[in-house]
Order: sequence, then C-alpha cells, then structure tokens
Amino acid sequence: MTGTKPGTRIVELPTQWLRDHMSEALTIYGLAMGYDSAVVAGRYTYAIQHTERPGFRAVGAFAETGAGGGETAEQLVGFGYGYVIAPGQWWHDQVRAALDRRTAKRWLPDAFEVCELHVHPDHQSRGLGRRLLHALLADLPHPAALLSTPDADTKAFRLYHADGFVDLARGYHFPGDARPFAILGVALPLHPPDRVRANN
Repeated sequence: MTGTKPGTRIVELPTQWLRDHMSEALTIYGLAMGYDSAVVAGRYTYAIQHTERPGFRAVGAFAETGAGGGETAEQLVGFGYGYVIAPGQWWHDQVRAALDRRTAKRWLPDAFEVCELHVHPDHQSRGLGRRLLHALLADLPHPAALLSTPDADTKAFRLYHADGFVDLARGYHFPGDARPFAILGVALPLHPPDRVRANN
C-alpha cells in the first residue's frame, strides 16, 4: 500500500470486489477517455469477462471523502487491470496484425496486457497514474507488459514513455474507434529512469 498524498491510497483489488464495482470503475473509464455513456455501457460485459482471464490482476486508488459526523469514507478515483494475453483474444489478435513478425515474436509471448488504467479527471496530475501502473506491474512473472493508448501528446502517453515503454506501432486504428492508437511495450520488471523517480 502506497499513498500519493494524505487521504489517498493504492491497493490491489480482489477480483470479486472489482466485479461488484465494475460500473463505478467504468464511469471513471468513460470520463478519462472521453467516451459517452453508450460506449461505457457496452464495455461492461467485456470487462466482466476480462476478470476471468488467466493472470488477471487489478489495482485501485481510493481518496478519502468527508462522510459527515466525524467519519471518513473512501471513493474509487482510479483503477487499472490486466491479464496474460493469448491468441484468440481480440486485443492480442489486433496487435498481432499491427506488428511485424519479428516484433510480435519478441513481445507477445506470455506478455501481460495493461488492459485498463484510468484516473478520474478531478484526480489527475497527482501521480496516481504512475503509482497505479507500478502497483499493477510489480513482481509479475512475465517478460513484458504491453498496452495501447491514444496516439497523441497526452499525460498518459508521456507517463508511459517516461517509465520506459517503447513504441511497437503508431497510428493504429482499432475497429470502432476513430482515433489512432499507439501500441507500447516495456520489459519487466519495470524500472523507471532515475530522473523520474527523483521527481516523484
């Protein structure tokens, strides 16, 4: 458990907890990604199915809220999850098609996909994204982690590059989303540059 500031903590989430609170998590997903409610609602079934995949792991960020009466409550303000990618999974097969044969052979086998990593817009720029990422990837028994993110100069894109992710493909269009995406990978364990650690 690591705190980003007083009143905020990051923990590994039990799979059943996330299943029970998936709607809450996906609300954050929609706000962070700029998706409308229809897209968010359509994601629910897939997200529940993701929790059943091999190697599934999830983390959450909780911020204290004033509950009144001198009591303290917590609110989910960020989350991340992933699992081991394998042929036949939609994302794996999309990425395999986007990569040349040599790159795919090097990066895809037994890799961990960072499927979702989102922070509520009201809680961004406080280091939560980086701490969620590091908590999610800590001590994983996999050679690499892969993810996709909108191919633009965003906070997320800069975060991933600063923490050692490299470009595997740029300008890729996933079906159903008009925006270009970048596919990134990093060798595990994750070791951010010294300058990044010094600034956080």
